[in-house]
Amino acid sequence: MVSFSISGNYTDLYELTMGEVYFMEGRKDDPACFDYFFRKIPNAGGYVLFAGLHDLLEVLETLRFTDADIEFLRKLRFSPSYIDFLQGFQFRGSVYSVPEGEVVFPNSPILRVEGTLFETQLVETLLLNLLNFESLIATKASRMRHVAGRRILSDFGLRRAHGPGGVLAARAAIIGGFDSTSNVYAAGLYDIAAAGTMAHSYVESYDSELDAFRAFAKSRPNQCIFLVDTYNTLQSGLPNAIIVAKEMEKQGWRATGIRLDSGDLAWLSKTARIMLDKEGLSFMKIVASNQLDEYVIRSLLEQGAPIDIFGVGTRLVTGQPDAALDGVYKLSMAAGRPRLKLSESIQKITLPGIKQVWRVINKNGQFFGADAIGLSGEEYPDMIYDPFESGKSLAIGQYNRGPLLQKVMENGKRLSPSLSLHELAAYAAGRLALLPEEYTRFENPHIYKTGISKKLMDLRNNLIDQHKTGKNESPDHSGYSN
Repeated sequence: MVSFSISGNYTDLYELTMGEVYFMEGRKDDPACFDYFFRKIPNAGGYVLFAGLHDLLEVLETLRFTDADIEFLRKLRFSPSYIDFLQGFQFRGSVYSVPEGEVVFPNSPILRVEGTLFETQLVETLLLNLLNFESLIATKASRMRHVAGRRILSDFGLRRAHGPGGVLAARAAIIGGFDSTSNVYAAGLYDIAAAGTMAHSYVESYDSELDAFRAFAKSRPNQCIFLVDTYNTLQSGLPNAIIVAKEMEKQGWRATGIRLDSGDLAWLSKTARIMLDKEGLSFMKIVASNQLDEYVIRSLLEQGAPIDIFGVGTRLVTGQPDAALDGVYKLSMAAGRPRLKLSESIQKITLPGIKQVWRVINKNGQFFGADAIGLSGEEYPDMIYDPFESGKSLAIGQYNRGPLLQKVMENGKRLSPSLSLHELAAYAAGRLALLPEEYTRFENPHIYKTGISKKLMDLRNNLIDQHKTGKNESPDHSGYSN
């Protein structure tokens, strides 16, 4: 479940003002369809990991306007009849989506919402809020998992997160491959392993570092990680950790490890490993934190740093260097007619109609490097066409494929229980394993192609021509689901 209450007013004002117009004009129940997709991959990467579907569906199932919502809307001078309608509102639409944890690419529909014009418009803001954020963080986490190998990754980011978003970030990080979180609330909410050490203030509160370590070991003998850089890592912190660890051994306990939170982490971890091993403490783990990201982790490991656990905070939960995934939510059908948004840039002309997406699989069982987009109900296309550059096409008929968009909600109710967070993480890891390495590398990754079927291309081009000539005749096919 999401970490805070979401009700009907969790939206932008213009969603409600447009809704009032639809209501007053008798159009609120017109059938409509919106697509969710993004145009740019964050971190200059080669893919995005889709996350947030569970939270979205949970919100949609219970979305209502509370008494407090209604009272506030009265102050905004919405019409009394519209207010009465909102009091009885309940989301009754259908949602089609790729699975949570799927690897997705630009300009390809990831999710679509079908229902009345009012309800499909209303949910735009909360949908973008949840899916854009969780997908951004899951993608960032997966990049760190890619370089960390089997080493433990722990989310330390709540204190630097954007408010309650830290809870959703902890969930998304697990989907992306993290093992644990310091966020106790998220750990309990999502059944995530909780992890933590001690703060510098804890050590400082004692008259001596040694006393601080001894007190901690006495209280937490089975989960004892010493923060060794409060004063002097090699001259004080580490020697004192060794003293207490050997005292614990005599009492039948084993210290878990040490944490390095400043300085030259590569050099300090190597020196610490030598000192610990010399004292027969090879079982103690080395934890590293302090402004880590995928590039720092990669650099540390390339230097041979014997780090066992990485605690990642700010750069995980804020998605640095990209502050947001640029996911958008665009109308593709209304009142039985396919719709599109025109633009001077062909890259921003949307794809009309109700659509399906196929993942093309190569002969080795890996992702082929291209997704096919067609109208829902049409056969898997033998040929796909570049949506932005005329004359470019790709034959795909000889390859296997699988449809990505499946119905996950009908009449406002989920069709099946969500997978557990750990099952989602396993699914994501499995799908990433099918992505050729040229798309997962950090420097100049290959661009994953998206192609459209001829039927979809013709529909789009016909609509463009009609708008340019001022004609509003609708093609016979809208791409309705059967």
